[in-house]
Parts: sequence; C-alpha cells; structure tokens
Amino acid sequence: MSSVESRTTAIKEAATLTPPLTPPMESKALKSDVPIDLNIPDNYVSWTLKNQKERPPIGWNNWWKELNYLSLTILTVTPAIAIWGAFHVPLMWQTAAFSVLYYFFTGLGITAGYHRLWAHRAYNASKPLEYFLAFAGAGACGGFNQVGFWWSHIGWMLVKPRRKPGVADVSDLSKNEVVRWQHRWYRSLIIFCGFILPTMVCYLGWGDLLGGFVYAGAARLCFVHHSTFCVNSLAHWLGEAPFDDKHTPRDHVITAICTIGEGYHNFHHQFPMDYRNAIKWYQYDPTKWFIWVCYKLGLAHHLKTFPDNEVQKGQLTMQLKRLREKQEGLTWAPDSNDLPVISWESFQEQAMKRPLVVVAGFIHDVSNFMDEHPGGRHLIAKMIGKDATTAFFGGVYDHSNAAHNLLSMMRVGVIHGGMQHGLDDKRVPPSQRLRVARYTELASPYASSTACSDGEVRRGDYDNMATNDVHVRKADVVPQACGHMRLYSPERMATIELFLLHRRQSTARLACSVGPSPGPVSLVRSPDKS
Repeated sequence: MSSVESRTTAIKEAATLTPPLTPPMESKALKSDVPIDLNIPDNYVSWTLKNQKERPPIGWNNWWKELNYLSLTILTVTPAIAIWGAFHVPLMWQTAAFSVLYYFFTGLGITAGYHRLWAHRAYNASKPLEYFLAFAGAGACGGFNQVGFWWSHIGWMLVKPRRKPGVADVSDLSKNEVVRWQHRWYRSLIIFCGFILPTMVCYLGWGDLLGGFVYAGAARLCFVHHSTFCVNSLAHWLGEAPFDDKHTPRDHVITAICTIGEGYHNFHHQFPMDYRNAIKWYQYDPTKWFIWVCYKLGLAHHLKTFPDNEVQKGQLTMQLKRLREKQEGLTWAPDSNDLPVISWESFQEQAMKRPLVVVAGFIHDVSNFMDEHPGGRHLIAKMIGKDATTAFFGGVYDHSNAAHNLLSMMRVGVIHGGMQHGLDDKRVPPSQRLRVARYTELASPYASSTACSDGEVRRGDYDNMATNDVHVRKADVVPQACGHMRLYSPERMATIELFLLHRRQSTARLACSVGPSPGPVSLVRSPDKS
C-alpha cells in the first residue's frame, strides 16, 4: 500500500470517530475544500484515548493475529533474496556501482520527495521534478522512540497499530496530479522501478541479469528501507540535542550518512518546514544539496528556511542550559545575606586573634593563603586589621580576575557601613558578574542560595526600597519572565548586589563575631621528589 493510500485510509477512519464540532456545509463543493482536521476537538489526544478502543496487548496466544503480513512479507523477502544472492551470485563491479547510484536515486525520492516536499512542503517543485521524485520514490517501495531501538526501527511496522492513526490534512496531495498519478499506478510502479528497471539496466548494460535482480533490486531495496527506518530509531538515539531536548530527536553525522542527510533530526523537529536538515556547510546533507541544485536549475523554488534569529534562540537556550548545569556544579563565594555584619571596632578586635582583612566592604580570613601569596606573606601581614581595598585594586598591585575570585572565597563577614562609593563594579567577583538564572529566581549573583521554584517568585519587600542612596526598581530585582533562563549583565549584577549589600549593612543586626574560617584555599602542590 502506498504512503498516500495509507494516509488517506487513516484519515477516513479517524474522521468517522471525530465528533462534529461545526455545522454541516450546504455545498458539496465547499465541503471538499474544508481540511479534514478542521473538526478535531481541542483535547483530541485525551478524547482519542477515551473514545477509541485500543487493540489487545500482543502475547503468545494472539501474536499471529496482530501481524501486518504485507509489511512482514516485503521486509523479510527482500533481505532473504539479498542474503541468498550474496552466497550464490557473483557481484560485478559495474553492478555494485550502479546499485549505489540507484540507492541514492531512490533514496532521494523518499527524502527530497515524500518527506521534505510532500510531507513538510519545505519547497515547491516543478512538474518534471515532481514526476522524477515520484518515480524515484516508487523505486524505494516506501510506503516515538520510547519503547526501544528495534521497535522504533522496524518492529512497529510488523504489527497492526494499537490505535488508529491520527488525523492529518492531505487535501493538497489529493489535488496534486503527480501524486494522483503515482497513486493510480503505484503497484505497477513499485514492481517496475523496484525490480524490473534495475535488473534490465544491469542485463542490457553488461549482461548481469541475476546480479541486477539480487544486488540492484533486492539488496539495494533492503538498504533503502533500513536507511529510512533509521530516521525513527538511530536519529532518536545517537547524537546530541543542540536545539531542544524536550523530545528524543538527535543530531549526528553517522545518522546523516545512513539516511541520505536526514540525520540532523533535532534541527528538523524544531524547524520541520525548513528544506535543510543540516545548516552548516560542512554537515552531510545530500538531500539539501540536491534541492539547492534543483533551485539553481529552475526546477525548484520557494525554498523555505526558518529565520536565523529563531534558530540561534534554540541553540542559545541549550547552551544556557548546559552552562547552568556547569554553574551549579561549582562552589561560589558566600552570599552576603548569609554573612554576619560586624562593626569596625569589633573587626579590629577580632583581627588581633586571626588574620582578617577588609576588601570592598567584606571581611576576609586570609589565614590559609598568607604563605601562598605570590608577593610574599609580609604584604598581607601589614594589612591585617585594616582596609586593603585601595591596595588590592591597583594601589599596590592591580590583581587579576583569578585573584579576585579566590579572595571572594575567603569572605567571613560584612563591615557595617563599610562599602566605599565608586566600587560598584569591583564588589562582585568577575566569575559572578555574568550568571545564568531562571526567570523565577531573584536576580542575585548567588542564584543557588536564592532560588525558588518555577511556580513562585519571592518578591518580599523589594517593591520599593531605598537604602544608603541606592535605589533599585522592582524590575531590577525580580527578573522578568522572558525565557526559562537569562544571562545577567555585569552592570545589572553590580547594581543589584550593591543594593543587597547596602540593605544588609544598614538594616542587619550587628553580630558579635565574624563567621568561621573558610576551608583551605592553598594552591595544589605536586609531591616532593624526595
């Protein structure tokens, strides 16, 4: 049965089960122009599960009743002929070369014709090109990957479907004269294009009658079938998901080689009406190249491509998601809200007992780093109990970003009212000036400690607050819901964190002592040779 015939039958069956939701048409002419899927209910999936009876489970007592014998015959006889021929029929190089060429010819009938042209309308084809693709598709005899690789690959075709296929509008195909022509002569075409033509070419060309039937006919057809089946199996199992991971399609060059360019399946699922499967020039997609050449020759037109801006959004979404996962795996500096606020007098008193240094309003315990300081222990020792902000940020040495990040891990407290003006961009460690955060999280550089669930946004008392001449609008503190994740700019991170710090310094109750000493931050040393 042809793909068009099976689709038409499925649509008629589904249409009989669809409840009428619109008034009947007065004119038969108008009725024929109404898409078959116009009347489906909004809850079509749940309605189908409720109203359509599922076929009984396949078991040892009924498996022979559930087999699709037509598909079973086609998919077992051709490989059986090919296997028999491999042991009894010598393979001539001319036949091998022709078999490969005919494989691509008939495969393009599936990929460029059945799939991208007639299924997805990714481009418009001239009548000569349509007849070419219909002829090639007939030579291929072609007519959800949650239950296993082999079931997705071929198993689902060997048994009767558990439920009737869903509704699809094929009114455009029913009006297409090329499709109607192929549908009318389909049985004759698949016999001629699938077996007679390749056999006669090999026989008339170099006298290989049996080899043409076995290799260019049966073996080639077996490869075309499994190449097509790989789109349902291999393309949902091997590779990466650079555009979306909501479902199972993947992108991989091996799948592309096996499927004549259909292997960049993650892109295809996101942008199904794009005539391309591969968007990079170096990615293997001969179907795309074939369509492009036809376009240059005037045989194809209106090649559809999704806006590059939307394609990049999909890529960026997945990149942010991976960055988020990596970000959550790192250890960050303590949240300023979790640190005690200490008066200057208390800080100096405690600095007599442990090496404490103030930089940018934060108190740092440098006991584990003094001996590792590249400039020497004495430079840190002289700043104990003092404010080393000026010296750290260029007064003595303009420290690197890595030094700033390392210093932030030594924070043990916050000086009450100790944040100097003009250091807004210096207070946030460089590694935390850009952060990936969900739209439901507070815009704090320490997203992990202020995160909330997707179903809530903790606004607290951020609606209108002004502290120490720093005013932050609610929109700056509560991220706007424009995407699941956002990458915050250094300016916004500095403004928000400055607000949080000033609020913490001015409103928090003074603590008696700084926090405990942070864990060791000394450099990793290689073992001594001795």
